[in-house]
Amino acid sequence: MEKRVALIGSGNAFFKDEGIGLYGAKYLKENYSFSPEVEIVDGGTLGFKLMPLLQEFDDVIIINTASDESRNIGDITVKTSDEFLEGTLIKKTANEVEIAEMLQICSLTESMAETTVVSIVPKDIISVEVGLTQELQDAWHNYVEITLAQLQKVGVEVVKKEKEVTLEMILDIFANPSIEHERGF
Repeated sequence: MEKRVALIGSGNAFFKDEGIGLYGAKYLKENYSFSPEVEIVDGGTLGFKLMPLLQEFDDVIIINTASDESRNIGDITVKTSDEFLEGTLIKKTANEVEIAEMLQICSLTESMAETTVVSIVPKDIISVEVGLTQELQDAWHNYVEITLAQLQKVGVEVVKKEKEVTLEMILDIFANPSIEHERGF
């Protein structure tokens, strides 16, 4: 049986840097094909709706922000769910609280995906604006590459599509969504 893999972009696109997990998931969905197929999920701030995702898949990769004042803005960490839960959990946003709580709850169940959390330290999670600070734009390529490496680590073959959808285009889609013009996630 083929391995079931999910990539969850988590965050809130309305609070500047906090949306980077959503932007990353959309960017990967638009620019790459995967084998086996990867279920790419707009995790937004799903809360308890994360639970079935963490239980139904073999491997789950969550991409998001992590408010960690002991690290520099733009620093990226990769942690297993165990490493994530063993560390100091800084919970400044609803997104950070929900991921930590769902991982804690699911770790007590019999069935939980092998979960990896790829987090980047944001600069601005307060401004009500769709976009990224210059620091996170500068770290974008590295954030994408580390996420792709995690997919490859769980056995997913990654192939870049010919036509590129740029970060700027992704940000525009989130700033100006439209079902009519197929501009959703």
